[in-house]
Amino acid sequence: MTEENPRIDKLKAMRAASRLGGGQDRIDKQHAKGSLTARERIDLLLDKGTFREIGGLTTGMNDPEGKSGYGDGVVTGYGQVDGRTIYIYAQDFTFQGGSLGKMQADKICRVMDLAVKTGSPIVGMIDSGGARIQEGVYSLGGYAEIFRRNAIYSGVVPQISLIMGPCAGGASYSPAVTDLIIMVRKQSYMFLTGPAVIKTVTGEEVDSETLGGADVHLKVSGNCQLVGDNEQEAIALARQALSYLPSNNVEQVPVAQTDDPTNRRSEMLNNLVPEDPSMSYSMQDAINTIVDQGSFLEIQAGYAPNAIVGLARLAGRAVGVVSQEPAMMAGVMDINSADKIARLVRMCDAFNLPIVTFVDSPGFLPGVQQEYGGVIRHGAKVLFAYAEATVPKVSVVTRKAYGGAYVVMSSKYLGTDITYAWPSAEIAVMGAEGAANILYGRQIKAADDPQAERERLTQQYQEDYLNPYVAAKAGYIDEVIEPAETRQKLIEALQALENKVEMNPARKHGNMPV
Repeated sequence: MTEENPRIDKLKAMRAASRLGGGQDRIDKQHAKGSLTARERIDLLLDKGTFREIGGLTTGMNDPEGKSGYGDGVVTGYGQVDGRTIYIYAQDFTFQGGSLGKMQADKICRVMDLAVKTGSPIVGMIDSGGARIQEGVYSLGGYAEIFRRNAIYSGVVPQISLIMGPCAGGASYSPAVTDLIIMVRKQSYMFLTGPAVIKTVTGEEVDSETLGGADVHLKVSGNCQLVGDNEQEAIALARQALSYLPSNNVEQVPVAQTDDPTNRRSEMLNNLVPEDPSMSYSMQDAINTIVDQGSFLEIQAGYAPNAIVGLARLAGRAVGVVSQEPAMMAGVMDINSADKIARLVRMCDAFNLPIVTFVDSPGFLPGVQQEYGGVIRHGAKVLFAYAEATVPKVSVVTRKAYGGAYVVMSSKYLGTDITYAWPSAEIAVMGAEGAANILYGRQIKAADDPQAERERLTQQYQEDYLNPYVAAKAGYIDEVIEPAETRQKLIEALQALENKVEMNPARKHGNMPV
């Protein structure tokens, strides 16, 4: 029989109190509204039994005796996801609404620092009412310390933000700087100014879900990359995303086991692109067919749907995928799609993921609003991201590759390592009809039958210039391939580029157009 030990009993009592956060009544209220607690969320994310807590007995700045409880509204520590170490913090809404005070900020900053020292990813679970008002400038300073680390550690280790509840005001800047934001539908929301403030200032009436809910940020603002229908799904998405990313910026990408043959042909691709260039097709179908089966994780689905970005695997190796979507707006480039593409390219380059690009775009979207909105600046982000990226880059032109939209999309001019084209590729400054009108306008007007002459010259331009062989002869396309063999060609190219080393000139950092 074990003898009683007051010191051990006290420790056990304090640990038990820490695990209760704001108390059992508030835990019950959290469950009653359909939400999990911070510790339950951590247990779902991490491999079973691997969580080790740091700072569980911390007390608030204004509560040195711990009378209101322990932990100060956040659970921090480390554990494993698929056997790899990650550092984690989860705000505890049962403790003063998860509001951030100085000690909570110190705990978060500590695990962030440890993550970078050890080269491990950081996952933050946000569920907070914002800054702790009674701590005033100390809570604001705490936020600033977190923001600074988010920025400085960007591109060093992966940072993922899971928004599990409210994330309002300045608190939303932290997830905005991280690599991926994952939200929960009908449960989490983000905004700088809430509905009450907006009503007071502008007179607009709006609720939290309409203002900053998951679908708003996924499809309208573009602030969010992934959304789960519930907390379990959102956390599963975080685990999936981590499986594609290395633990830090010097590690190589993870390689998963796959039974999908390297030389698997996809005969449907040979007939995917219609003969009529005005007809659409689904690039989504092409991507899902080419990559390892079931491996494509689309990011920002629904935002700028004329572009597709995501993570996938080829022969088990993680890659980034970028494409236009000809089934939406004919795959035209615009402000939002440029931002979407540039962000994914930069994240892949930061964490050593090869980039595979599929090109089918008639150009940039014309219009006064696009020009006034800075489409030049936004489009320049794409060329900046591709030109700066030193990871292996392979591109496939499937159909239209016109003008600036071709140049910025991983063209050989921007340093792409291997460029392929399907026989359906059309690489030119513009489409055949527009080119014929400019080149042969006088000849067409002078003809006895201008319409017939226009059609003849358009067809002639199409045959002479709008094909991949002109570019192949000039060396801008490395190989014209059969669409059905695209998977094998990509895998072989990436294997050949596996040990690629490329260094940009030494500098503090570039000045990307933002």
